[in-house]
Amino acid sequence: MIVYPAIDLRSGRVVRLREGDPKQQTVFSDNPLTVARQWQAQGATWLHVVNLDGALGEGGPNLTVLEQLIELNMPVQFGGGLRSMTDIEQAISLGVKRVVLGTAAVQQPELVMMVLDKFGPERVTVALDTRHGRVTTHGWQSISQQTSIEVGRYFAARGLRHALYTDVSRDGRLAGVDLEGTLALAKATGLQIIASGGISTLDDLRTLAQTGVISGAVVGMALYCGHFTLREALEAVGEAGRDNAR
Repeated sequence: MIVYPAIDLRSGRVVRLREGDPKQQTVFSDNPLTVARQWQAQGATWLHVVNLDGALGEGGPNLTVLEQLIELNMPVQFGGGLRSMTDIEQAISLGVKRVVLGTAAVQQPELVMMVLDKFGPERVTVALDTRHGRVTTHGWQSISQQTSIEVGRYFAARGLRHALYTDVSRDGRLAGVDLEGTLALAKATGLQIIASGGISTLDDLRTLAQTGVISGAVVGMALYCGHFTLREALEAVGEAGRDNAR
């Protein structure tokens, strides 16, 4: 299971939002590159980068920062405001390894099909960010009528391989991971699910890894608040994976 340290960008700074609320923001660094280098030094194999300005419709795509992060030669999973093929092609041309589509997946499912056809299933993740059982859009500010399982099954039947699942009510609150919802989505869709939202302890990560069906976990607030280091997270996941294989 891959551990993805999260770098959420807003106005060029590294921030975290509580439950996706722009009014509940904590700034952790004015230098995203320094933060990324810290994760790299601790053994990160991927970065999960979110352009909150784009997701919230507040401004540009933070492309200068994104280019700096890509130059570290770590695979970058990038999302936030990617709502056209032009946006997606620009991100991939800069070196993004995998784009994350949330709002676009709900409102323009044909766009996901186009990305799958042009770039293949390893280059795209659909974000199934859920509040009260329904998938959210526009930086989690709007709620659709579709459930995560409905959307996941739709795209799985059309060639999607990866999905990111976040229980928005837990995100940024260190409330513990939604293990039940994450497992239900993985089993119902057959997708490789990346868990996100609420991860607060090493036991959360061990539990996810021991399921054997969760492909990754995005960790943000727990790292920034010092609940554990990325190195400890990677060790915990590795140990759980070895125990599960026995």
